[in-house]
Amino acid sequence: MKKEILIKFGKRVRDKRMELGFSQEELASRAGVHRTYIGMIERAEKNITLENIEKVSKALNLELSDFFRNFH
Repeated sequence: MKKEILIKFGKRVRDKRMELGFSQEELASRAGVHRTYIGMIERAEKNITLENIEKVSKALNLELSDFFRNFH
């Protein structure tokens, strides 16, 4: 069973990526990670590290505090 926090995080990444009009490939390029990694995050298949949370957040033009605002 997937952990709730991973599901919420993946949904937040996907929602913001779609809002910005980024493909998974574009977001991955901006974050310096592989395209399949973004897909795994969005599907809650990957327990993302703090370093990669920071990379993805920056690639989405968000401060970490903004990314996790109202995250419950």
